[in-house]
Amino acid sequence: MRVEPHEVGSFVHVVKRGARGMPITRDEADKRRFVKLLYYLNDEHRSDFWERDICDLGMFERPAVWPERRPLVKVLAWTLMPNHFHLLLKETQERGVARFMQSVCGSMSRYFNEKYSERGSIFQGAYRSRTVETDRHLRYVVPYIVVKNVFELYPGGYVTAAKNFNEAWKWAVDTYPFSSLKEYAGENSIYAAVVEKDILAEIFCSPADFRTNAQDLILGRVPELSSLAILE
Repeated sequence: MRVEPHEVGSFVHVVKRGARGMPITRDEADKRRFVKLLYYLNDEHRSDFWERDICDLGMFERPAVWPERRPLVKVLAWTLMPNHFHLLLKETQERGVARFMQSVCGSMSRYFNEKYSERGSIFQGAYRSRTVETDRHLRYVVPYIVVKNVFELYPGGYVTAAKNFNEAWKWAVDTYPFSSLKEYAGENSIYAAVVEKDILAEIFCSPADFRTNAQDLILGRVPELSSLAILE
């Protein structure tokens, strides 16, 4: 486990991996549930029956009987991969990141075990995190999370995606919904409510600016990339 120290106001890049490299989701329903977790469990209010409470509601609609939403963190970027996930979070209250991660991962394990008749945690130990210290780091950690990782899923793999950046970019934006790339690419997303872009709108002046940063990252145009300490 590697969790770097952080405090209220810190930006934290978090990675959580499946045990023994095994998948943490197996079908589209599992993936959609993961996105809902990022929204509904990012709240001081806790309901053991939250899925029952929202079953007849629209996407990210809040039950009228629940108290006003008080998020534990700000979710700034995310990507779900087959056997792990990446998040960029802002700590907005004491231990908000830890509490949020405990809720999300605990819920995923319980659901997975019940659905697939498995046992134990589906994850490999505790989550790993790295604190993002500078605006320059932010400008590259976001495309790392939502572009570099999604490019790994491109037909032919990451190397093929890097060689065909324009085609891979279109594929990633148009065909892979389980990432916040659409929000940064300036496209409509059914999962837009998960992400709060108010802070990062100050880092990226436009979707075109974000794409340029992503292309620089993918094509290796960031000579000091190793010093940015992006979490693998």
